Amino acid sequence: MLRRVFLSASASLPLLAASNRAFAAEPVAQSSSFDAATVRTMARQLAMQPYKAPDDTLPAPFKDLDFEAYQGIRFDPAKSLWRGSGRRFTAQFFHRGYIYHDRVAIFEVADGKAEPIKYSPDMFTFDKTPASTGDLGFAGFRIHYPLTHQDPIDEVCAFLGASYFRAVAKGQGYGLSARGLAIKTADGSGEEFPVFRSFWLERPAPGADLIVIHALLDSPSATAAFRFTIRPGEDTVFDTETATYPRVDIAQAGLAPLTSMFLFDSNDRIRFDDWRAAVHDSNGLQMRTGHDEAIWRPLTNPRDLQISSFQDASPRGFGLMQRKRAFVDYQDLESRYERRPSLWVEPIGDWGQGVVELVEIPSDREVNDNMVAFWRPHDPLRAKGEYLLNYRLHWGWSPPGEVKLAQVMQTRCGLSFDQKHRQFVIDFVGESLKALKPEALPTLDVGTDKGKIISAVTQPNPDVSGWRVSIQLDPEDNTLAELHVRMMQGDQPLSETWIYRWTKG
Repeated sequence: MLRRVFLSASASLPLLAASNRAFAAEPVAQSSSFDAATVRTMARQLAMQPYKAPDDTLPAPFKDLDFEAYQGIRFDPAKSLWRGSGRRFTAQFFHRGYIYHDRVAIFEVADGKAEPIKYSPDMFTFDKTPASTGDLGFAGFRIHYPLTHQDPIDEVCAFLGASYFRAVAKGQGYGLSARGLAIKTADGSGEEFPVFRSFWLERPAPGADLIVIHALLDSPSATAAFRFTIRPGEDTVFDTETATYPRVDIAQAGLAPLTSMFLFDSNDRIRFDDWRAAVHDSNGLQMRTGHDEAIWRPLTNPRDLQISSFQDASPRGFGLMQRKRAFVDYQDLESRYERRPSLWVEPIGDWGQGVVELVEIPSDREVNDNMVAFWRPHDPLRAKGEYLLNYRLHWGWSPPGEVKLAQVMQTRCGLSFDQKHRQFVIDFVGESLKALKPEALPTLDVGTDKGKIISAVTQPNPDVSGWRVSIQLDPEDNTLAELHVRMMQGDQPLSETWIYRWTKG
């Protein structure tokens, strides 16, 4: 992550056109020139100014819409941007209302010009509300591309609400989200939610399989410029270039943040009386450290807020994964959790020292995104700095690249047979285990930071073509323990490292 310092607008910023200067405080509605540096320059200048909240005023009844009524406002596909132009991408827009009150400016970029996309009530149908009057503007947008179907064309990504966006790969349905920037997540003073103020959609070339989207982010603590190069497919990829400009020192910055939902699974369901076997968009945090260690941390829905920090330097990747991919794992015909995307963050360049942070928030409903993961740099982001960070987001079925080590297929836990201890059962699967013979058991790297491991058993599990590790923990008088397990052959790992936080209750 690169840092530069800018001391004053006169010293470090190029002069902007009058329309761009106006934009720094309020989005403009006229055409203007646009190039690769435009949004970054705007973000720099905006950071020099006091924060001004986006326009969230809405007339009745739009400001008081419930979810059902909001769902009744639909964009007319016939009005889609680029429809009928020979391009593979089209864009549709979200109306403001329900919880989406903020107005965002959206532009189309072509031939070096940015033209505002103007709101009209004729773009929408209104099932449960009267048609709007006046210029209410947009709350966000979604992009369509023929992943599988030409008519209707598939929706591949959406930007809606604060700095949230989400995407799918071929054959998937929406699940977890990414965000532009996280600030003070799980802080006792309250989290700050930066928002995307404006977007610029570059007109794709006819027949092109990529689209470029620029975004300007703003919050009381920082501004930022984003450039997304989006390539839909079997693995939908967002090449993401960011430049962040803090207004103030930010000690708790979450970069490349991911947000998901975990309600319960076989490792953590004691509080839920539910007919389904599991309910989650993601069931684990996967990491590949700068030292090339592969780590799997199953998610839990704790009774109390939990924060886990994994120190690293120059990480090779992390993400929130959905590993259970069979219908029988959930038995939910409506939600189809087995089709939810996994999302992997691949750093570009050296990110330096920091931590991958996992925040697990208690939740009793599956509509709440209660899992957050991000990279937090070792040093705070300083006011008047410029922080450049590039990464690649992979939305798909699994992270990219060859899988060399066995992976955790599932984690189960409960009382041991003697009703005195906690038992954890972990199934590992992978090519590295298939050549092992039952008489030549692998060794275990196993331990806990509190209490003691009183039993650790390894045995083949032919039903999954893998191996099972069963351990018993005596927590003694502790209410929390951090456990780890890794299958070994000599000094070489056969599996990723399973890490688990057990909490009493």
